[in-house]
Amino acid sequence: MKDLGTIGRFLFGLPFVVFGVFHFINTELISGGVPSYLPGDGAFWVWLTGAVFVLAGAGIVLGKKVGALAELLALQLVVLVLLIHLPNAEANMVQLLKDVALIGGALMLAARHSDEDRPWKKWMKRG
Repeated sequence: MKDLGTIGRFLFGLPFVVFGVFHFINTELISGGVPSYLPGDGAFWVWLTGAVFVLAGAGIVLGKKVGALAELLALQLVVLVLLIHLPNAEANMVQLLKDVALIGGALMLAARHSDEDRPWKKWMKRG
C-alpha cells in the first residue's frame, strides 16, 4: 500500500510542477486570463500561482511537508475556482470541474498527512 501512496504522490504532484513552469514560460498568454479587478499587473499573479504550483508539486513529489503543501495547493485552487473559473463557468465548465476535483485530491492528501506539523495550526491555537 505504501508504494501506491508514493506513486500517487508522484502522479499528483508532478503535473503541478509542470503547470508552474508553464506559468513562467507562458506568462504573457496566461496573464490575459487574470481578472481586471485584481490589483497590480497580471504577470505578478501568474508568477505567484506558478511559484505555488512548483513549490507544492515539488514538495509533494519529494515527500516533504506534503500535508502543509497540499493544503496550500487546495487553497490556491479554491481561489482560482472562485475568481477565474466560476465567473466563466458557462464558457469553460471543464476547467472548473477539473480544479474542483484537484481540490478534493489535495484535501485527501492533506488529510492523509494530518500528523505533520503545520505552523498555522500553532498560530491559530494562540488566538
